[in-house]
Amino acid sequence: MKNVCIVMVLVMLVAAPLSLWAAEDGAALFKSKCAACHGDEGQGKPAVKMPAVKGTKMTADKIVEYLTKGEAGKKFPHNNPVTGLNEDQAKALADHVVSLK
Repeated sequence: MKNVCIVMVLVMLVAAPLSLWAAEDGAALFKSKCAACHGDEGQGKPAVKMPAVKGTKMTADKIVEYLTKGEAGKKFPHNNPVTGLNEDQAKALADHVVSLK
């Protein structure tokens, strides 16, 4: 019984951080990956020629593709995939961007 309890505690210690990471929402991802250039609310930063993403006409699927594959001909960093972003995170981030009005 003692061994079962130890195993359960270990599983919980490993699973808790993984579930918190997996539950990261699009707003948090936007803040950590995008806000520095595109503004806290997606309003852009015209003084440094950073475009707004708030009110974008891009679909969430197109944003996911853009984030995960990059786009040839774009300036850094969007000519390459966004580093440290998996497909689920890209979807959460895209859904957040589309929701910005």
